[in-house]
Amino acid sequence: QVTSFQGVAVRSLCTSSPHEHPEHGRLVYKGNLAKAVLGVRFFSYSTSIFNLFMMPYIILKTGIGFESLFIQAAFYGLIGFFTFVTPVTLHVLTKGYVIRLYYKDEMDTYTAITYNAILAEKATVFHQKDVKIPDITKMFTTFYAKTKSMLVNPTLFQNPQDYHHLMGYDKSFYFDFEEEKETDERK
Repeated sequence: QVTSFQGVAVRSLCTSSPHEHPEHGRLVYKGNLAKAVLGVRFFSYSTSIFNLFMMPYIILKTGIGFESLFIQAAFYGLIGFFTFVTPVTLHVLTKGYVIRLYYKDEMDTYTAITYNAILAEKATVFHQKDVKIPDITKMFTTFYAKTKSMLVNPTLFQNPQDYHHLMGYDKSFYFDFEEEKETDERK
């Protein structure tokens, strides 16, 4: 495979398809908001860091001072709120967003790639039996992998069967009539 990169020929010696990862397996899902999530979180972190470094300078140079200790505490509290709470909130809301999801057939394991707190990619490996679907639909959770909430868009799976297998929809349904009968008798 030869690819042109700004007029320079680059040869790739990779023998697997672009959707195969040697360690994680076959790519079954790719989130379309990965760059947006990374960009928003990076922007939030950078503005918070900028705010931390510039606020003392601005206060000293402009002479912003308040007579009342209460007004000073409220002002600094408001600045601190937007400096620290916004990045933390964004992290909590987007930490389960799955960027890529790989499936390894021979081991029946999934590897979900998400962003951690320092914006590095984090791999979470789990089996299909570890997947739990929440009883009540939650805003930022499609399923739980062990105890970690994950968010995927079902329409972005390249093959719908991969999504059905992930969620356990391909398993046969078993209904125990005896257990149902006992439950009705107790009522």
